[in-house]
Amino acid sequence: MRPTDDYERLERALLAKMRERTAELRGLLAQVNDHWGYEDGMYRFYHQSFKVFGLQQLTERIVAELTSMAPEGRGFCESFRAILEPGMGREFSQDDNAHWVESTAPIVEAFLHARYFLEMAAKYAVELEEPPQLMPSGWAALLSLYGLR
Repeated sequence: MRPTDDYERLERALLAKMRERTAELRGLLAQVNDHWGYEDGMYRFYHQSFKVFGLQQLTERIVAELTSMAPEGRGFCESFRAILEPGMGREFSQDDNAHWVESTAPIVEAFLHARYFLEMAAKYAVELEEPPQLMPSGWAALLSLYGLR
């Protein structure tokens, strides 16, 4: 089955926005992946430190960047929204210590999924000049994120 003209237009629009924002994508990915982002944030989860809540700020920045690239203002797919919602807007409470994994795993999960999409956007903004006929998994995931696949 051949994709519709609308689908092709939206796919091209997404790639064009990604290519326009290559510097921003790569810069944000570098910040997310630096010691005080990914490495320390994951450690804080296992160390049972309230500082794991700081991953939410990185997730918010990633989500803002992904939103800015959405072709024609398309929203995120339901699966991504279902992962983001429980992991965002949370504040630490002493009660979280008694239920650490249940309280903080949603923060880590939201961050990791957002980081994945940021990484794929930064990668394919550089690697693709036009939408491919044979889709790499990461490109297909980005299309899924915006409901284009």
